[in-house]
Amino acid sequence: MRKTLIGALAISTLSLAVAQANAAEIKIGTVAGPETDVMQVAADIAKQKFDLDVEIVEFTDYVTPNAALADGSLDANAYQHEPYMNAMVRDRGYDFAIAGRTFVYPIGAYSEKYDNIDDLPDGATIALPNDPSNEGRSLILMHNLGLIQLDDPENLEATPLNVSENEHDYKFREIEAAQLPRVLPDVDMAFINNTFAQPAGLSLDDALIKEGPESPYVNIIAVRAGDEDREEIKQLVEAYQSDEVAAKADELFKGSAVPGWE
Repeated sequence: MRKTLIGALAISTLSLAVAQANAAEIKIGTVAGPETDVMQVAADIAKQKFDLDVEIVEFTDYVTPNAALADGSLDANAYQHEPYMNAMVRDRGYDFAIAGRTFVYPIGAYSEKYDNIDDLPDGATIALPNDPSNEGRSLILMHNLGLIQLDDPENLEATPLNVSENEHDYKFREIEAAQLPRVLPDVDMAFINNTFAQPAGLSLDDALIKEGPESPYVNIIAVRAGDEDREEIKQLVEAYQSDEVAAKADELFKGSAVPGWE
């Protein structure tokens, strides 16, 4: 009987080891904050539905997650929109592809000094995110409202050098996106991505300027080219594009996260 019990335990242990060895695993990068909480819901669904183990790696900037994806430290990342990824591909030679779409997180311009964009004075200092696409995104929004004129309003990578008319003599400061909430008290207005606005206690409802849901800046799940057809990646995308994930994003972002896959 003792031999039988030992044998059964050995078989059980071996079966567990085999099951663990066969369990699919994937590592995905996110930016620390509510977007990570949203991804955790997707990870839970992926585990329940596909027995897929999803390890979430948090970052605090916009550059490192792409470097980690390129060098193989990650299988995917979910934090950027397509124009930003395309700019990084051109600038750094990355070979990336889009596996799926996540949410539109509208960018807003915030101020601790003024309650209305009409109150913004001539000569105001405006902080912009310094990454290639979100800076252009902010300037295009100002152009569309008639606050400035750009030499090419279709240029998604516009910088202050592309401002052709600035009748209000606005001063622009280019700041790393993660630092924008910290510099908000020191400027008249700052364009801040929802990724960093929400954790800083900023509500899109309070923004002086904000994008609407028609924004083309849909965030994506990025992978190395060719990996978009991996079964684990497809399972992750399916888990993410779910009602449960949409509900969690709606709860955390208070209606300002618009599903980009619908």
